[in-house]
Amino acid sequence: MSFSDSLTFIEKRRNLLDGVVLSGGECTLHHGIEQYAAEIKGMHMLVKIDTNGSHPEKLRALIQGNLVDYVALDFKSLSAGFDKVTKSNLFAHFEESLDLLLVSGIPFEVRTTVHSDLLSAAEIQEMAHFLIEKKYKGNYYIQNFVGNTSTLGGMDYSVPLCADDFLESDMKIIIRN
Repeated sequence: MSFSDSLTFIEKRRNLLDGVVLSGGECTLHHGIEQYAAEIKGMHMLVKIDTNGSHPEKLRALIQGNLVDYVALDFKSLSAGFDKVTKSNLFAHFEESLDLLLVSGIPFEVRTTVHSDLLSAAEIQEMAHFLIEKKYKGNYYIQNFVGNTSTLGGMDYSVPLCADDFLESDMKIIIRN
């Protein structure tokens, strides 16, 4: 569906919807995301984005343009394991996006989707400590990978984490599923 077609779809539902979530893949990969968000805001709707933080310059433009009302930031891994989890070297971009959100005043959450072959409870605890050091005050949401089939890349099924897997912390860690 094109941006134009999706805007027509949204416009037809203006009185039924309060807002629109821009997600993906990675929504900040789209060159026209700022204009798209502006069109949605022009319909007097809220805009939420789901991002991995890989394009902090796009996030900055959305924030500075008052084009985003809420952000869900995916925290894939700490720097040492980032390549293993993401097959990229974009941790510095994620960190820049986190730092930007911390000073922006925009409501946001941090979340991690966990596959047991990629992250352990101890690593999640270290990630929570990283967020505390950054002065993040919100909840840290853990989302267990859900799937009843093998994943791409040949990983086995994931063993879900539960609240008992985490030590007490200055941050509330919430398991969403």
